[in-house]
Amino acid sequence: MNVLVTGAAGFIGSNFVHYVLAERPKWQITALDLLTYAGNLENIAAPLNQKQIDFVKIDITDPKAVEQLFQKTKFELVINFAAESHVDRSLYNANAFVSTNVLGTQNLLNVAKASGVNRFVQISTDEVYGSLGPTGRFLETTPLDPTSPYAASKAAADLMALAFFKTHKFDLVITRCTNNYGPYQFPEKLIPLFITNAIYDQALPLYGDGLNVRSWLYVTDHCEAILKVAESGKSGEVYNIGGSEDCEMPNIAITKTILKHLGKPETLIKPVQDRPAHDRRYAIDYSKIQRELAWQPRTPLPEGLAKTIEWYRSNEQWWRQIKSGEYLKFFEHHYGERLAQ
Repeated sequence: MNVLVTGAAGFIGSNFVHYVLAERPKWQITALDLLTYAGNLENIAAPLNQKQIDFVKIDITDPKAVEQLFQKTKFELVINFAAESHVDRSLYNANAFVSTNVLGTQNLLNVAKASGVNRFVQISTDEVYGSLGPTGRFLETTPLDPTSPYAASKAAADLMALAFFKTHKFDLVITRCTNNYGPYQFPEKLIPLFITNAIYDQALPLYGDGLNVRSWLYVTDHCEAILKVAESGKSGEVYNIGGSEDCEMPNIAITKTILKHLGKPETLIKPVQDRPAHDRRYAIDYSKIQRELAWQPRTPLPEGLAKTIEWYRSNEQWWRQIKSGEYLKFFEHHYGERLAQ
């Protein structure tokens, strides 16, 4: 099967490439990425060097480039990870998020439909639902209520994808996942930022009171769910993907867990001004995908977090190079000492 994976050099996309090559070795993978600040060819260096995948550098907002790619290869499956994904950046430049997440997805849908692609998988986020109170969980039927430009752009892409299913009978499915963590995550997100800062006894800039709650899912578990949805999900459906109840934890608890694992003092925690419209709590009800596709999270949070910490300790060259480049300039300009989560 010829499969196009967009955003393949990013965090979840690269992990999916590694996962699917192991699980579906006969698939022919084309890995697409524009290699913006968060895309890194080192994330997929092994399969590239072993010629297990083909790589193309394309901007999905360029219709002609996308058309030429689909003319060259007859894709049967498209999995769209490509996205601007960092909330903090969306607060300062929403245009980039609308361009990539909405117009880019639109281009992919147009060309995929015209080219006779059998199935399109749109990778979305639970942030399209907005924020929860102390109780409750997001269902697939929960009304969309995005609170950041990033979440709004993903919600728009979801609605456009569903419109293609309804009006054109185009075979597609949407996944909405909670917070991921694991190898190759760009160190502007909470877990890799705090791990890498703590290793060198640098401050851990924690937003507000630290009681914003997230449900955490190890990235390989997410990849397994995506593969199940791609192969067996019902067309036109949305599937929530999330961690188990014991993986739901406030940011302050995650922070202290990281420090304890690394043997670092809690005095490294530095409270900083909260992010505007910071969603208080996310929690996913994944009973639909569990019931229909027999998926459930496999990795307990302590196990996954320990593996993630050890990965960053063993791959310092990877993240030190990132944290000394564009990443650092951006956050020094916008936040000074405060770094994003």
